[in-house]
Amino acid sequence: MSGLLLDTHVWLWSLLEPDRIIPDVAATLESEDAELWLSPISLWETLVLAEKGRLDLGPSSREWVENALETVPLHEAPVTAEVALATAGIELPHRDPADRFLLATAKVFDLTLVTADRRLLDQTAVPVLANR
Repeated sequence: MSGLLLDTHVWLWSLLEPDRIIPDVAATLESEDAELWLSPISLWETLVLAEKGRLDLGPSSREWVENALETVPLHEAPVTAEVALATAGIELPHRDPADRFLLATAKVFDLTLVTADRRLLDQTAVPVLANR
C-alpha cells in the first residue's frame, strides 16, 4: 500500500491526538513505502472547524495549518476538473460535499482513503484503510 489519502480527522489526529490512530494504521502511515496525501479540502475543513470553535488551533489557525504542513511533508492531492467531475459518480447516503470530494480525489489519484468515518467505510468507490 503506497498512496494513502488522509481524511481530515485522521490528519488532525495524527498531529494533535496520535493515540486516536490505531496501531495497525499508525504502522502503515509510518512505513517507509507509504506515500501520504492530503487534499486541500481537508485544509478547508480544518479552517472551518477552527472558525466554528470546534477545534482550537491557537490564535492563528492559518499559521497552525502552514506549520503542520511543514512539519509532516505530504503530497498535495489537488482539486482538479477531473476530481470535480468524478464527484458526480460518488454515491453516499449523506450530502456532505467534502466527503464526495475526498472520495473522488482518492479515485482519480488511485489512493486508499484512511478514515474513521463510518459513513465512508461502507462505500465501494475506493479502497479504505479503516482507523477503527
